[in-house]
Amino acid sequence: MALDNNIMDWGDTIENDGQEFVILPEGDYTFTVTNFERGRFPGSAKIPPCNKATLTIQIDNDKGSANARFDLILYRTLEWKIASFFRCIGQKKHGEKVTMDWNKVVGSRGRAHIKPRSYTKDGEERQVNDVDRFLDYDPSVAFVPVKNEELPWGNGGF
Repeated sequence: MALDNNIMDWGDTIENDGQEFVILPEGDYTFTVTNFERGRFPGSAKIPPCNKATLTIQIDNDKGSANARFDLILYRTLEWKIASFFRCIGQKKHGEKVTMDWNKVVGSRGRAHIKPRSYTKDGEERQVNDVDRFLDYDPSVAFVPVKNEELPWGNGGF
């Protein structure tokens, strides 16, 4: 199955300017995992080359849509962070031994403490939303309530 509907031709018209990148104030936010990519960590002084998961989350807030990306490095000394993420999205409980089910990660909801992080790129000071820590699973955030007017059959009901 090819996803050809996004391919553009050289003479196509364009209008989508994208969305403004929203930097959130530090705090606890509900998020939805929107993307998961398998990759490789190249290695460092303390961690050898190994697998990593790069996750993108969409953060619920009153300023519009905000996003954050983070890596989970699959290395035993960082297992606590991976466990914290899986607890956050409800796939693991404290003290429980589980197999990571990456196929169920996209679409999962959880809560995290988000902090803006500053960095310099090409001599320019920039900021991104950074996941400071994951908060344990709260079943009330697992499902997004839908308003009647958002349903496809409208307010009329059946």
